[in-house]
Amino acid sequence: MASGQIAITVLMGVLLVVVASLLTRIENWRSYAPTAGAAGSLAGEETSYGHSEKPSGVVRWLTTVDHKDIGILYGAYALVAFAVGGIMVVLMRTELLWPAEDIMSTSMYNSLLTSHGITMLFLFGTPVIAAFGNYFVPLLIGADDMAFPRINAIAFWLLPPGALLIWGGFFIPGIEAAQTSWTMYTPLSAEQPMIGADLMILGLHLTGVSATMGAINFIATIFTERDEEVTWANLDIFSWTMLTQSGLILFAFPLLGSALVMLLLDRNVGTTFFATEGGGAILWQHLFWFFGHPEVYILVLPPMGLISYIIPRFSGRKLFGFKFVVYSTLAIGVLSFGVWAHHMFSTGIDPRLQVSFMAVSLAIAIPSAVKTFNWITTMWNGKVRLTTPMLFSIGFVANFIIGGVTGVFLATIPVDYLLHDTYYVVGHFHYVIMGAIAFAVFAGIYYWFPIYTGKMYQKTLGKWHFWLTMIGTNLTFFGMLILGYLGMPRRYATYNLVSVGPIDLFTVLHQSATIGAFILLAGQLIFVWNVVSSWLYGRRVTDGDPWDLKDDDLYSREFRWHERRMDDELVLADGGESEDSSERA
Repeated sequence: MASGQIAITVLMGVLLVVVASLLTRIENWRSYAPTAGAAGSLAGEETSYGHSEKPSGVVRWLTTVDHKDIGILYGAYALVAFAVGGIMVVLMRTELLWPAEDIMSTSMYNSLLTSHGITMLFLFGTPVIAAFGNYFVPLLIGADDMAFPRINAIAFWLLPPGALLIWGGFFIPGIEAAQTSWTMYTPLSAEQPMIGADLMILGLHLTGVSATMGAINFIATIFTERDEEVTWANLDIFSWTMLTQSGLILFAFPLLGSALVMLLLDRNVGTTFFATEGGGAILWQHLFWFFGHPEVYILVLPPMGLISYIIPRFSGRKLFGFKFVVYSTLAIGVLSFGVWAHHMFSTGIDPRLQVSFMAVSLAIAIPSAVKTFNWITTMWNGKVRLTTPMLFSIGFVANFIIGGVTGVFLATIPVDYLLHDTYYVVGHFHYVIMGAIAFAVFAGIYYWFPIYTGKMYQKTLGKWHFWLTMIGTNLTFFGMLILGYLGMPRRYATYNLVSVGPIDLFTVLHQSATIGAFILLAGQLIFVWNVVSSWLYGRRVTDGDPWDLKDDDLYSREFRWHERRMDDELVLADGGESEDSSERA
C-alpha cells in the first residue's frame, strides 16, 4: 500500500512538472474578447473569440476554447474510452465461454466488470454526447460559441485525469483495481481495502464535476446565445434534448458527488454514513439510484434527439408531431426522478411505496412510446433512403423497442422479483445502452462526418459496420434475456455450480453471446478503419449539401455554415480574402 501511494505521488509530481513546463512555453495567448459586428454573424464562425489563426500542433489542442475543437476532443476521448471498455468486455465474454475459471481469476473478472460499466457510462456515454453538443448546438442555434468557452475547456480537461484514476488500479504496481461493480453497493464498497476503489471514486467525482460544468454551459448557451431567428417554437429537437439532459444533470450529478464523498469518508476516515449503525446500506441505494435512473435518460435523451433529427432527413419529410416529441422529452425529464426505487423492489421497502414507483415506472414508458410512434410515422410513406446514418437510426428504433418493452416487465413488481439480478437485467440494459445509444452515436458520426472532416466516409464499409453491429448486438443481448429467464445470475465469473440451473444450456447461450461480442468487435474495427482512413485519405466533399437535403427543404443551419466555410476556403485558396476574413481582421 505504501509503494502504491509513493507511485501516485510521483506520477502527480511528474504531471505537475509537465503542465508547468508547457505553460511557460506557451506564447501569444488568445484574447477571447468578442470582436465588433459578431452578433449578426453566421452560426459557429470563428468571429467572436480569438485571433483568425490558431496555434499549431499540440499547443492548439491544449489551449483551444473553440467549441468545435472541444467537440472533437470530447469525441476522440469518448471513442478511446469505448475501445477500452470494449476490450474489457471481450475479455470477460471470453472467460464466460466455459463454465469454470479458465483464462483469468475471479478477482480480475470482477475488476473488469466494475471498470467496464463505469467506463461505458461515465467515460464514453456522457462525453460522446457532449462531443455532439459542443460541436453542433452552437451551429444549430446560431451562436458564435458556447456561453462560457473557458469553462467549456476546463470541463473537458477534467476527464482525462478522471479516466486515469478510474483505470489506475490496472496499471499502477501494487494497487489492485476496484471490484465493487459499477453500482458500488455498500457494505462491499465501504469495506474493500484496495486503493483502486478510492482512485475510482475520485475519478468518478471528477467526471461528475465535468458533466455539471458542461450542463450549466449548455443551459446558458441555449437560453442566452440563440440567434434572433431561433425561438422556442423552432428550436431544433437535438437542442431540446440537450437542454433537458442538462437540467437532469444539474439535479442528479451533485447528488452522486455527495454520495461518493460520503463513501470515501466511510472508507478512509471511519464515518458511518452507510454502516449498519449509521445510515445503513439501503441509504446508498436510495442515493445512488436517485441519480442512477435519471442517468439512463441523461444518456438516452440526446441520442433520441439525434434520431429525431436524422430520420426526417432521409425520409424526405419533416418530423411527424414535432411538438409531441418535445413534450414527451420534457415529460421524460420530469418523470425520471420518480422511478428510482424500482431498482429496489427486492430490498423490502413498504409495498405501498413499491406500487407508486411501479406506476410511475410504467407511466414513463408512454412518452418513450410517443417518440417511437413518431419516428415510425415519419418514415411511413416517406422517401426513405437507406444511407448508413438512416440504417443506424432504424436499428436504434428496433433495439429501443426491445429494450423498452423488456424494461416494462422489470418495472412490474412480481416479474421483477423473478428476474432481479439475473442476466435479463443485463440484456435489457444493454439493448438500451449499446443497442440504442451507441447506434444513435454512430448515426450522428456518419451524418455529420462531412462537416467535421471535410471528407466522405466509405459507404460500403459504413454499411458493413451497421450490419455486423446489428447482428452482434442482437445475438449477444437476446441470449442474455433468455439466460435471465432461465435464472442465470449476473456478475458471476463462473457458472459451474450444478444447483444454479441447466449448465449445458447456460454454456450454449454464453457461447452464442460471446460469438456476438466478437462480431461486434469486428464491426467496430471496420468503423475505426473507415473513420481514420476516410479522414486522412477520403474523397473531399465539394458540395455543401452532401445529403441532397435542399431537394426536400430540409437543409439546416449546420450545413449552411459548412457551405459558407467551404466558400471561404475556396476564396482563400485562390489567393483572395473572403468577406468574413476581412471582417475578422
